Amino acid sequence: MSLDYQTLDSLRQSHPAWRLLASPHAPLIASFLHSAYITPNVRILSQADLTEVLEDELFNIREFTGPESFPKSATDYLNDWAAPEKGWLRKFYKQDSDEIQFDLTPATEKAISWLASLSERSFVGTESRLLTLFDLLKQLHSGSTEDPEIRLQELKKQRTELDNEINQVELGNLSLLDDTALRDRFMQFTQQANDLLSDFREVEHNFRNLDRSVRESIAQWQGEKGKLLEEIMGERDAIAGSDQGNSFRAFWDFLMSPKRQEEFTELLDQVLSLPAITELKPDQRTRRIHYDWLEAGEHTQRTVARLSQQLRRFLDDQAWLENRRIMDVLHNIESKTLEFRDSLFSNRFSPQNVPDFMFIDAASASIDIPMERPLYSPPLKTHIANIQLETGVEEVDSSALFSQVVINKMAIAGHIRQSLQLKSQITLADLCHSRPLTQGLAELIAYLELAGNQSDTNRFKFLVDESVEEKISWQCVNASKSVTRQTARLPRVIFLR
Repeated sequence: MSLDYQTLDSLRQSHPAWRLLASPHAPLIASFLHSAYITPNVRILSQADLTEVLEDELFNIREFTGPESFPKSATDYLNDWAAPEKGWLRKFYKQDSDEIQFDLTPATEKAISWLASLSERSFVGTESRLLTLFDLLKQLHSGSTEDPEIRLQELKKQRTELDNEINQVELGNLSLLDDTALRDRFMQFTQQANDLLSDFREVEHNFRNLDRSVRESIAQWQGEKGKLLEEIMGERDAIAGSDQGNSFRAFWDFLMSPKRQEEFTELLDQVLSLPAITELKPDQRTRRIHYDWLEAGEHTQRTVARLSQQLRRFLDDQAWLENRRIMDVLHNIESKTLEFRDSLFSNRFSPQNVPDFMFIDAASASIDIPMERPLYSPPLKTHIANIQLETGVEEVDSSALFSQVVINKMAIAGHIRQSLQLKSQITLADLCHSRPLTQGLAELIAYLELAGNQSDTNRFKFLVDESVEEKISWQCVNASKSVTRQTARLPRVIFLR
């Protein structure tokens, strides 16, 4: 973007981030939104919750600056910040809910990030960024070279360096990073991790704009539905096929891998336990930053899902309207036919002025041969035996009626939530090991049914790792009172907090 006078003057008048920085209430807006959204990594807040937090913030500020500093109520300030001419908050309704929700806009998050960068830093790392740039240049060079000889030379050079490093380690010569290098790289990791959360909000904003344009196109469309679908899917494919869409899809596939999640968690725990990193007193949110990425990415995926639901609703409405049009035409034909029949056999028309009507001859002659008709067959009479009924007692085991298996799904869900309080994720095999199955296969199916039923009351999610197979065993008592061991093989099921 060119930073000439006209461009900057247009941004000063139209861009929400610039208007926020120029607002006289910028300290209140930026500090409050940073503490309410960015610090706890909250994507959406209801109006009641956000109003309550803002009322407390205004009360504390008025204690120092006086009651005249911010005279309006918290609700008025929120509505003012969400106005179209401001654009600092997004005000909307959730699907199947009548409660107002608020969310940060990407421009507001950019302004707050720029304000955070103004503070003086006690340590500015440059080595790690230089190494990162150097690695990126090598990746660009090796990934774009079509000559196999050059690629082989680069790979052999890397192999030689690895062999030399392995030899040094075998001799006991370890090359370790000093405390300064560790702090330099960790601060760069923290900055890029937080920047990634901001990027998610902008990606979600782009998909939301596409969803809004689809709704507007559907509301104003008067032509064929095929052309509308072609236009909408073209815009959808343009965003998904763009650099931003491809990068997001690759990142999401990488992050959704359970193996990658476990590896990332282990590496992060090991790094945070280093003395040099502990001295920096890192934010506690850094330990679960990858789960924050998952939550932010899930909001983006939901936006894309709403776009698909809107297209499905449009097709259903169009099909209903077309079926209704067909039925109207059929009813019209029936009414016109009945009207003509009544007029034809009444005295209203003489044989000379009978209205024009279309007669259809039979397609073929109807021929009935007498011998093709079935002959008469007398009906069969039912013979009822005159037998005297006698009373008796039938010996039937009625215990089968009371031996039905009832699975307590509430207790199983409580066991899952209690286990997730101690761990961020747990497998189905670990759950069955800590609490063995007492009702066999039916209880195992109840676990899987709870995993598939993703409701807000469960407060947990699940993933399925198809690459790993687990065995779950339980004891079963046969009719002969003998105990046998049953085993089920299934892919690894992981419950997430």
